Amino acid sequence: MNQHLNIKNMKIALIGYGKMGKIIEKIAIGRGHEIVSIIDVDNTDDFDSPAFKSADVAIEFTQPHVALSNYRRAFASGVAVVSGTTGWTDELPTLKKEIQDGNKTLFWSSNFSLGVNVFMAVNKYLAGIMNQFPNYNVEMTEVHHTQKLDAPSGTAITLAEEILERLDRKNVWVKETQADPSEMAIKSIREGQVPGIHTIRYESEVDSITITHDTKNREGLALGAVVAAEFTFGKKGFLGMKDMLKF
Repeated sequence: MNQHLNIKNMKIALIGYGKMGKIIEKIAIGRGHEIVSIIDVDNTDDFDSPAFKSADVAIEFTQPHVALSNYRRAFASGVAVVSGTTGWTDELPTLKKEIQDGNKTLFWSSNFSLGVNVFMAVNKYLAGIMNQFPNYNVEMTEVHHTQKLDAPSGTAITLAEEILERLDRKNVWVKETQADPSEMAIKSIREGQVPGIHTIRYESEVDSITITHDTKNREGLALGAVVAAEFTFGKKGFLGMKDMLKF
């Protein structure tokens, strides 16, 4: 991810003004962009405001139960969206069709961290190798702060789905406990203020192989979201980190 990719000074709207929203605001301003609108729970009517409609892109970090509504209200105002909200992706096929049919723009990722996306590439490569060694079982543990409502995390689900695509002996991920050899367990822990730890463990009777990504703070996520907004400018359709990073 080029951290100095200022294609233009953009007008950015923020949807969600919690900890992530405030860090995104600071980084966006530091990269020469203008924050033209901030929408939080107490001023959702501002989706219809001239200030919001003037934005080149909106960056959205909120909660699963309002994410789809936020996207649609932004689309209705002619604003492209970059979002890192997870926990709603059962609706993704429907939303992708709406985006295609309506010529809208959504850049969505379960995680905007460059390090996490390197980790995802390593995860896919490792799963492809481990497909040759059926004596190893695989499971995942993810740890997040107590304010994170969805479990497993969106990043964990993405990692698990990438393993399932490459590991013939696993068909489905399950929460917490594996009941059948074809299942892959994802254990979720919520404690303290942990930004995010994802650990994937392959275990056999003779040894184990473990890879871990440990997020130290939210700045990397926020920077990734702003760079994604810069990448999204002028583009249409459903976009993701694979489009931007091209590993």
